[in-house]
Amino acid sequence: MSATGGTGVMTQQDTVTEVGLPAGPDDSEALAALHRVFGYEAFRGEQGAVIEHVVAGGDAVVLMPTGGGKSLCYQIPSLVRAGTGVVVSPLIALMQDQVNALRALGVRAGFMNSTQDFDERRVVEAEFLAGELDLLYLAPERLRLDTTLDLLSRGKIAVFAIDEAHCVSQWGHDFRPDYLALSLLGERWPDVPRIALTATATRATHREITERLNMPQARHFVASFDRPNIQYRIVPKSDPKKQLLSFLREEHADDAGIVYCLSRNSVEKTAEFLSRNGIEAVPYHAGLDAGTRAAHQSRFLREDGLVVVATIAFGMGIDKPDVRFVAHLDLPKSVEGYYQETGRAGRDGLPSTAWMAYGLNDVIQQRKLIQSGEGDEAFRRRAAQHLDAMLGLCETAQCRRGQLLAYFGQEPDPAGCGNCDSCLTPPETWDGTVAAQKVLSTVVRLQRERGQKFGAGQIIEILLGKRTGKVIQFDHDQLSVFGIGDELTEGEWRGVVRQLLAQGLIAVEGEYGTLVLTEASGAVLRREREVPLRKEPKKPAASRQASASGRGERKAKTAAAELPEELLPAFEALRAWRADQAREQGVPAYVIFHDATLREIVTVWPTSVAQLGGVSGVGEKKLVTYGEGVLEVLASVGEPGADEPTVTSTSSPSGV
Repeated sequence: MSATGGTGVMTQQDTVTEVGLPAGPDDSEALAALHRVFGYEAFRGEQGAVIEHVVAGGDAVVLMPTGGGKSLCYQIPSLVRAGTGVVVSPLIALMQDQVNALRALGVRAGFMNSTQDFDERRVVEAEFLAGELDLLYLAPERLRLDTTLDLLSRGKIAVFAIDEAHCVSQWGHDFRPDYLALSLLGERWPDVPRIALTATATRATHREITERLNMPQARHFVASFDRPNIQYRIVPKSDPKKQLLSFLREEHADDAGIVYCLSRNSVEKTAEFLSRNGIEAVPYHAGLDAGTRAAHQSRFLREDGLVVVATIAFGMGIDKPDVRFVAHLDLPKSVEGYYQETGRAGRDGLPSTAWMAYGLNDVIQQRKLIQSGEGDEAFRRRAAQHLDAMLGLCETAQCRRGQLLAYFGQEPDPAGCGNCDSCLTPPETWDGTVAAQKVLSTVVRLQRERGQKFGAGQIIEILLGKRTGKVIQFDHDQLSVFGIGDELTEGEWRGVVRQLLAQGLIAVEGEYGTLVLTEASGAVLRREREVPLRKEPKKPAASRQASASGRGERKAKTAAAELPEELLPAFEALRAWRADQAREQGVPAYVIFHDATLREIVTVWPTSVAQLGGVSGVGEKKLVTYGEGVLEVLASVGEPGADEPTVTSTSSPSGV
């Protein structure tokens, strides 16, 4: 079995010529470490090529999707090369869990960050200086301290790993100013290889990472961004909390997942709504005290079936493999952000859903945020470009996965992916040129005849011929365009306006989100440009697209991943045993064994520790720690087809 992770297959791009790199240890050392520590027989894709390059002393920039096995690319070199691997990570709240997971594998790991007291840091420092650590995790801000730099200078460093390297990009959604100072690593330790890793980067961000970290000689490895186990779905927003509830009840009952909202208030209200309706949910945002955030994150990592409702501050670096869905109730600011957030689902490779409710107000709100936000004109222009790309993904009538891959510079399958809403239930399109002209004409009449600007709601009421208080107050029922749009419903007109905004044919202006014409509007009004539009569903419901072929497809895929019925009792018994072990040790269950490993155990049904050692994901440390316990569970259940359970020898194989 190849090294664990997601489903990306690595390819090399923009390879820089390497000059005078020292010869590294034999490849067999890296493979031996992979098998001994992690329990896997082979590297996946070109994962081995990255490791070989870094072990030999070369710098590398690695783009690999969430769950694609990035961590092995620096963990193995840290185990093989002399010294300690120093990992720079912004994930302070997760360092303890990361270290615990490595220690469970027999890796000597430690961390230093602001959560520790003086005595705890002093112990870690002593271990590092004594050469007793394989990996040391540091927060980037610690490298601004002379004491930290002095400490590193007195020890032996095997490799520097810069995790979540997209944080170096000032255009990134997780920008961290402290990352800008990390170029000093190459200046101060020129002979120590560096590896920068991220799950999300366009070619422009990729270049920026390389430049800002001053890694001109780095070799670049770019994995496929495709995660075929994730089904991408975007539905028209009507009553988003109720849509979300229906989606969870019908498709993801009792599943773990993350729901993203734009504001803290929305996070709180959504978590409370779900809890009130029988869905175990907790909020997570920067307005909560540190203790509450830590408790909710810990529950998510350690419990089955918990839903976390969060702002984008939650999730980066979360290594929970069985997150079955990621939902968005508000429009993300960029495709990079959306891709990274949805990538937190399905790290175990099993079917998962990326679901989003999206509507007109999302577009207006994001446009207003860009206009009123801080930053110069260049920043606002770049933010608008990010938003345009996100709107393009939402409004496309083509394969959504194909659009995602194309955004990251990869060639999509022209036949489509077969696992997004556009492929499963292809949307209808229609010629919306006349409808677009009616909207634009209404904007023109208000501005030219009345000197007025209004938002989308008033425009739609005029088109529908509604004599509301506001319409009567401003005599808008006297406009020549009053009532000319009764061929569409209010929801359909909102869809028209939303798509015109997405296509740049109208724009949002000012604090109140009024609609104005753009340079492109004239071509439509003069009938020089056609306006194709997606047809709005008649009944926008959260799970509608999964109810027909899409849902059948998901059920088929899930069934293929399920075990034969006769093996389920043993699988559930192992899960219960694993939960007990996790509670005793105070660690997430997946630190003991992933579900995929438990599935293989009951499929192989080992009758000795030696046979158990051949199961993918069972390294030497876990074999010694848990081997007898696993065999006892299997023996207590009894192998299917056997007359009666028989406890077999549990003697350890030679060398373990």
